[in-house]
Amino acid sequence: MSRLTDRISFLQGLAEGMKLNPDKDSHRLILGILEVLGEVGESFEALAESHGELSDYVESIDEDLADLEADLYDDENEDVAKKETDDEFEGVIEYECPHCGAKIEIDPDEVDFDEDALCPQCGKELFPELPEEGLDGEAEPEDKK
Repeated sequence: MSRLTDRISFLQGLAEGMKLNPDKDSHRLILGILEVLGEVGESFEALAESHGELSDYVESIDEDLADLEADLYDDENEDVAKKETDDEFEGVIEYECPHCGAKIEIDPDEVDFDEDALCPQCGKELFPELPEEGLDGEAEPEDKK
């Protein structure tokens, strides 16, 4: 029993020991209050028990959800890792020359992007330098550089 129901039982026992007469108005009031207090205590105990069961149930759902999230995100992480791994082994990418439109297969591991790579079709640079842009999206004038 909880401390509250223990105290209510004590008060009810005290009232019985006092041999309160239910025919007297003042005694009837005290006995009625103790009866209602006893029902409140029982309701409180039932509520506390239900709360404990509900808390256990929510904890169980939380654990199940954590397991489900772990399975779901592990699968997604495995898919991403597999895709990244697959991308790493492709090696060759298809690139279109910005000048003549020729499709060229390039292995990024073998191309030095700092040096000029030339198109085998038109002989122009495959990766021309882009003008530096200001914050407004327009090219900055030469005197500001």
